[in-house]
Amino acid sequence: MPRAAVDIGSNTILLLVQDNDGQAIYDDAVVVGLGKGLGDKGMFRPDRMDAAVDVLAHYAEQAAGLGVPPFEVRVAATSAARRALNARSFIERVHRETGLRIEIVSGEEEARLTWRGALLDLRLPDGPVGVVDLGGGSTELVIGQGPRMGPRKSLELGSVRLTETFFGDQPGRYRPTDLSRLKAHIKQELDGFTWSVLPRALVAVAGTATTLGAMQLGQRMWDPTQVHGFRLTRAALRRWTDLLLASSPEERRARAAVSPERADYLLAGACVLEAVCTHAHRDSLWLSIGGVRHGLLAE
Repeated sequence: MPRAAVDIGSNTILLLVQDNDGQAIYDDAVVVGLGKGLGDKGMFRPDRMDAAVDVLAHYAEQAAGLGVPPFEVRVAATSAARRALNARSFIERVHRETGLRIEIVSGEEEARLTWRGALLDLRLPDGPVGVVDLGGGSTELVIGQGPRMGPRKSLELGSVRLTETFFGDQPGRYRPTDLSRLKAHIKQELDGFTWSVLPRALVAVAGTATTLGAMQLGQRMWDPTQVHGFRLTRAALRRWTDLLLASSPEERRARAAVSPERADYLLAGACVLEAVCTHAHRDSLWLSIGGVRHGLLAE
């Protein structure tokens, strides 16, 4: 029997359907911005909820057409749903209109699911591996080795959340002073986290990291086969920080041709990824197209 999983993130909603052999027969992502304007203890905006319900209804139809009825689809909601005061009413509406049953997962559970999905078909050095799941509302850090996952931590360092906090919810041109404040905040958050053992390799998942990788590769059209396993260096992240800082909103969207909806959040995301590299004493990270949806289907 085919299986399906949906990951409802702060910025993106993703659907993965696998066949009996575990091969992907449908894998899609739509930038919805469900957590846009949410803050720490806010409400999902009506227009963002409407957009999310439309995407989820479409995904329910897609999964059903491939043999997975809505009540069998695994659906996980992450950081934004953990913070939104009206998350419960949103979940009830989704179930009423689509038949999908949403589970709000904790930061720890999100990290566990990410670990299971992130190492998909990657050839990494022997030794401890750190997985970095940079989402719109939070960043999950996990350390482990081989099939064994070790300590994990969820940090409130999401790309959308940081952008809105330090640059506003409709950023125009970025100001260097705001970037300095952002970097100081990221460092402060990471200073409160200690790796149980330093990773020999870092693996980054989710749309911000893979979009930056596609940009480094010069992609104008998304090609996951090139991005998966690509090594993104700390020096490249620093260059993208400089380029994005100097870019207008239109220039940012042009640079992020594979996913222009993410363009405004890439500066904050690049800063987080560079800071994690520094914190782990690594000069690069591998990119993975795996994530929570893969972890859900691995169980």
